[in-house]
Amino acid sequence: MATLLARDRGKAEPGAVRPGAGPRRRRSGEWYAYLFIGPSLFGVFAFLLLPVVIVFGLSFFDWELLSEPAFVGLDNYRRLAGDGEAWHSLLVTLLYVLLCVPLQTVLALGLALLLNQRAKGVKIYRALFVVPWMATPIVIGLVWNWVFDPRDGAINSALALVGITGPDWLSDPAWALPAIALVTVWQNTGYNMLFFLAGLQGIPRELHQAAATDGATPRQRFLRITLPLLNPTMFFVMVTNLIGAFQVFDTVFVMTDGGPSQSTEVLNFRIYGTAFREFDFGYASTLSMLLFVIILAVTLAQVRFFGRRTTYDVS
Repeated sequence: MATLLARDRGKAEPGAVRPGAGPRRRRSGEWYAYLFIGPSLFGVFAFLLLPVVIVFGLSFFDWELLSEPAFVGLDNYRRLAGDGEAWHSLLVTLLYVLLCVPLQTVLALGLALLLNQRAKGVKIYRALFVVPWMATPIVIGLVWNWVFDPRDGAINSALALVGITGPDWLSDPAWALPAIALVTVWQNTGYNMLFFLAGLQGIPRELHQAAATDGATPRQRFLRITLPLLNPTMFFVMVTNLIGAFQVFDTVFVMTDGGPSQSTEVLNFRIYGTAFREFDFGYASTLSMLLFVIILAVTLAQVRFFGRRTTYDVS
């Protein structure tokens, strides 16, 4: 009997882990995980974090590319504080963001609600609305230059049919920025619609059916069920849209080159002109840091706003 008990003590129970074996296996598993995420981490460091550090360092120098960088301390930031053209570019950027982001978000959500139906041919319409996003901004800018042409453009030709004389869209300071914003909305609405559509299809139908049984109207179901459960999607769409709008450059470069009268000179275009036309890379880096800080602050504000209102579990 004593011999059998001794043998039983030497045997491990099913599912038991020997002391010291668990942490070692867990550490070896972590090494495998790092091998898989290593290339992505390298990309984040090399193409995102490292450029930010380099630009931040350059903002303390005066560098014209062909000469040796000269350390100037905070002179570039003092120059920025009194640079009216830079603050004008920031104001133009904010106006552009306000014109683009709310409109394309509302339109994308409306399209998603319309196309979240089991109807014949609905998949074709979903694909058609995404096609503009697949084109490059350069090509889109060239096409819309013709559309906005004051003489032979499609918009003014259509207005002329009903007796309306259209404006000179891209040469009028009052219309140039709204015209570029319209192009951005046209391009990005279908892409954002896909995310809202995925979010709508992830909401259990039983919730709407139960609410309808209790007498809730479609408007009440939309405000109290659909919108709250779309908060994760709304958060992603708003963050990516705002970052993209603050960084706009290609469309402005092709359609107006920052004109007329600097009415479309967004901050990113101002950075480009300072660096590659004036060859003042130190001050261009300072402007880049201003744009980086603004985008970071807006993103953190959205994280805080949506973090308290987002529900990821609907079960």
